[in-house]
Amino acid sequence: MKNTVILTVIICSLFAAVSCQKDELDLDNPNALTTDQFWVTPDDAELGVNSIYAMFYKDGLWARWIYFRLDLTSDEGFSQSPWVELADWTRFGYINYNFWEGNAVTWRDTYKAVFRANQVLANVPDIEFSDENRKAQILGEAKFFRALYYYYAGVLWENIPLVLEPSTPSDLPEQHTREEVFAQVEKDLNEAFSALPLTWDESQTGRPTKGAAKAMLAKLYMQQHRWEDAKAALEYLVKGEGAMYSLVEDYRDNFTHLNENNSESVFEIQFGDQRRGGTGEGQDASVSNTRAQFFAPRGIGWSDGQARYWLVDAFKEEQTVNGEIDERLRYSLFYPDLFEDFGDKVYGKDWEWGDEEAWFRKYQRDYYRENEDYFSEVNQRLIRYADILLRYAEVLNELGMTADAYQYVDMVRARANMAPLAEAYPGIGNNREAFLDRLKIERVLELSGESVRWEDLKRWGDLEDQSAVDEIAERDPDFGNFDIGKNIRLPIPQVEVENNPNLEQNPGY
Repeated sequence: MKNTVILTVIICSLFAAVSCQKDELDLDNPNALTTDQFWVTPDDAELGVNSIYAMFYKDGLWARWIYFRLDLTSDEGFSQSPWVELADWTRFGYINYNFWEGNAVTWRDTYKAVFRANQVLANVPDIEFSDENRKAQILGEAKFFRALYYYYAGVLWENIPLVLEPSTPSDLPEQHTREEVFAQVEKDLNEAFSALPLTWDESQTGRPTKGAAKAMLAKLYMQQHRWEDAKAALEYLVKGEGAMYSLVEDYRDNFTHLNENNSESVFEIQFGDQRRGGTGEGQDASVSNTRAQFFAPRGIGWSDGQARYWLVDAFKEEQTVNGEIDERLRYSLFYPDLFEDFGDKVYGKDWEWGDEEAWFRKYQRDYYRENEDYFSEVNQRLIRYADILLRYAEVLNELGMTADAYQYVDMVRARANMAPLAEAYPGIGNNREAFLDRLKIERVLELSGESVRWEDLKRWGDLEDQSAVDEIAERDPDFGNFDIGKNIRLPIPQVEVENNPNLEQNPGY
């Protein structure tokens, strides 16, 4: 169960405190274990790999700020936060490259996660295990997570240091291109796939599987337009040994705490509300997600992130086979006509809405409470099977197999009670561009607010052409600030550039 994985990170803060770094005076603490003293037993290895999981609960990553980078910077979301600098970082107003909440903390926590993975990979091979299979799994987990964090770093910053050994304060790592970073991600994921199991015992739910490794490989290959490689990775999940996933009957089950780790989940981050401390390394550190607090409507949470109203219109462009509104809208967004359309009140309350106002409903907890806080227990479904099916359709279309791609879109549409794609849009036929244009909408209807849109826009090349950016700006005015060739990637925190002569700031900054 998810609580098992969450509870394993409780003592990781103690481990991290004695292993991450010494202070600038390089003094030894007689009460703390040294690295040589720690990495001795299989239990030490378990603690080491669990410390990587603990990074999910840090501010810069999946506990808080990464959603501002992946959801709000895309055309699906935006910010009207009274904290102007925070809002500016969702509309390409990058002035202070060291802005903590917008950039530096995500960079820091990314490399903390990489450091913890590197510690495992450097030290665990020398530990004697009676169970060599478990040793291999631990190394596979570490490689999976190093790959995951480098993948998102490659999506966000592109040209970054590639650190593959435990770092020290005096290191000045070399900068690498996105292509070089992605090559390492590919290597790590392939090695992780070989070591990870197809499934885990229920007590270990939340650890990555072979399916999760293949799904990440598919994402990686697609970002590089390596369509044949992506096809092979996805077929493992759709037709091959890893074809054990299925769409849950109730779409809403993907976004609440009531049916987590279900048949649709390929990899999800386990969150809980049993510890209500901060997000540091203390023993009471939270294992919760704060997204709900920051993305809640006015008066419920901080309301720093909201959805673009064009999403509501997109859902209403096509009715179900019964002539009704696509019910995915009901569980994706809060908007003025939610009560009229579905009978749902926002957190059980009457609401005064602004003109064309919308908020993300996914991962909010209005289904059982009337406010939000910093301690959401709802798991983040990082990869789910509906995404896999739509990706497979996209890959087949890119390979000229458009006729074969329809069935996988239809599987996703059928759950929402939508007509088959060819019936609803017969004009598409086998036209590759027309199919991709429709698939872009299908991904929005199914996956809006799930932190995939930014990588989608990059993969499709929509951020590299001024006419495409102008079209995006019609539905998201923030893209009027988008600078081609510059804003497709974040600036590297300036303090990193100034302190490391081997780093150059990203182009245009």
